[in-house]
Parts: sequence; C-alpha cells; structure tokens
Amino acid sequence: MPPTIRRLAFLLAAAAATGACADSTTAPAPPPAELSAVKFWEAGSTVGWNRTALRIFRTSGGPIGRILPYLSLAQYRAVLAAEAANAGEVHPSPAAASAGASVVVLSSFYPAEASALEALLAAQRAAPPWPGEQRRDFPAGEAIGRQVAVAVLAQMATDGFGLTSPGVPPVGPGYWISSGAPTVRGNYGARPFFLTSGDEIRLPPPPAFGSAEFLAALAEVRAIADGRTAEQLAIALKWVPFSMPIMSAVATDLIVKHRRSEREAARMLAYASAASFDAIIACFDTKFAYWFIRPSQVDPAISLATGLPNHPSYPSAHNCESGAWEEVLGDAFPSERSMLAALAEEASVSRLYAGLHYRFDNEGGLVIGRAAGRLALERGGLE
Repeated sequence: MPPTIRRLAFLLAAAAATGACADSTTAPAPPPAELSAVKFWEAGSTVGWNRTALRIFRTSGGPIGRILPYLSLAQYRAVLAAEAANAGEVHPSPAAASAGASVVVLSSFYPAEASALEALLAAQRAAPPWPGEQRRDFPAGEAIGRQVAVAVLAQMATDGFGLTSPGVPPVGPGYWISSGAPTVRGNYGARPFFLTSGDEIRLPPPPAFGSAEFLAALAEVRAIADGRTAEQLAIALKWVPFSMPIMSAVATDLIVKHRRSEREAARMLAYASAASFDAIIACFDTKFAYWFIRPSQVDPAISLATGLPNHPSYPSAHNCESGAWEEVLGDAFPSERSMLAALAEEASVSRLYAGLHYRFDNEGGLVIGRAAGRLALERGGLE
C-alpha cells in the first residue's frame, strides 16, 4: 500500500476510534430501536470524512474556511438525495452517499490525495455494514453522492471567492499598515449562503483612535504582552491558525456523543460551516470598511506570540468563525451551550493573549459570528 494511502487509512481509522473512545465512556450500548442513529461505538460516515478532511488540512494546509462549507453541503445534500431515492427494493446508502460526495469534494481541493481518498472509500465499501446499513445499497448511494458533489462544486465555482478587491488602504493615524505582502481578503465579496449582502451585519465603527477607550484597550494588550504567562501562550498557540478546525472537531465529537443520525450530523455540520463562511464575509466587510490599525503597529513594544496577519484589526476573524459555530451548535445541542460559550470565549481571549487584537476586536467578532449563526438557523435553505 502506498505511503499516502497508509497514512489516510490510519487517519480514517483514528477518526472512528476517537468517536468510540469519546462516546463509550459516557453512555451504555443503545437498544435495537436506536440503531438508526450513529452507532455509539463508531463515528458515522459524515463524521469520519470530516475528521479526515481536518487531518489532511493539518498536514497539507488549504483554505479550510472554504473546504468545510462545501464539503459539508455536499454531504448533507447527498444524504438527503439518497434518502429520497428509496424506491421498491433499492435503498441507497446515506452513509455511502456522504462518502462519495466527500471523495469528490476533497479530491478537488487536494488532487494529490485523490488516489488515497479513493482507496479509503473502497475500504469503506468493502467493510461489513453495521446493522442499520445491512439493507442499503452502497454503490447506489455512492453514485448519488458523487453526482451531488459535482453539482455543489459547480455552485462553488461561481461564488466569487477571492475575486473582489478591498481597494487601497487609507493612510494616516489609526489606519492599518500593510506588511507589503498581498492583503488577506478572507471571504470578502464572496456569495453568502444566508446573508442578503456582505454588509448586512456590518459592525459600527471601533473606538476612535486616540480616545480614552482606545488607549485603555491598547494598554491592556501591552500589559498582557509584557507579562504573558505560559498558560496564556499555550491558549494563544492552540487557536493558530483558525477557529474552524477546532470548532468542527468539537462538533463531530458532540455528534457521536449524542448519537445523531447521518442526516442530523450532515445537517448541523453544513449549517455551522456555512454560517461560519458567511461570518467571514461579514467580518472582512467590516475590516475593509474601517481599516483599523493593529495594536503592535501603534505600540511596537507589544510582543507577539505568533505571526501578524496581513489584514486590518477590527474585528477578529477568529471570533467571527467561533461565534457562528457556537450559535449553530448550541441550537443543536442545548445541553452543551455553556461548554460551547466557554470555548468561544477561549478563542476570543487567545487573540488578546497573542498580542494581535484589542478586546473590542474580539467582542465585535463574536457579535458578527453569533448573528450569522442565528440568520442561518432562521433562514435555512441548504436543502
């Protein structure tokens, strides 16, 4: 077996094992009536493939903020299409539909991994089905998933991602200063899933440069940087480079813990990641509306725990992402709201601990993210 296939096979197996370890310690085996849900001792297909996507990202990089929304959208629509195709004696497998969709989408982002991904799918196809899948047609589901994914990729190709220029930064006191590298645009100008426009949830201006409120926020960043503890440094580094991989991993753990079905898993991952995509559209709309200066550009004595992103400070993109995930996952798992809120707060302070953002950047990011999450739940439309 080639090294890439062995590596990816290990990752998919590890994903299933992670779900097993997380859930088997918290709940007894479900009775037969619950076999329609994700097996308590295994991760479902959608969960496994999302975890595989995250592991490929951690080794190969890539635009994870775009990958996960379209991956999850394809998985969700594929599962729905497989369920709708049940007719007569043919019952396409929803798990296979999610897997087929996953291979097509992930191969489009990671073409070097295409053969390894196909090998993983072949292994899933050959594995003995769990009880809820015994009367399901895997090849029929897989074919549906591949077809759905092609349509989703065609939708993605017209989303305008990366095509809109934010313009030239203003020059003067209080304005962000580019490093000279290309300005990071996030999802600026891309077509949203739920928002009516990129500026629908734009924040009001940040505190005026030089005001008492601004100077107090700047002083807080400097004080933390001067006395940064080992714990604060660890939190800062934990959330590098983005919030989405951490929040998505938490989501898959919760899906397995609460024994959600394939359709439920695909739905919540699709809505959470698409809401996060919209949150970053709104985030960078606000950034380029105000072009606010970074703390370390005002006070060069502020030490940074990680590299300085080449885009304006207000608001924090990390918190736009985590706020959206918090909102959607909190709706899906009400009993986990306090945990999710604490996680979003950790993401928030991580950027303050790193010296990258003022506190008002972080608070504003959470406002945008939570608003994007609420709009996703209210407006729907991914089906």
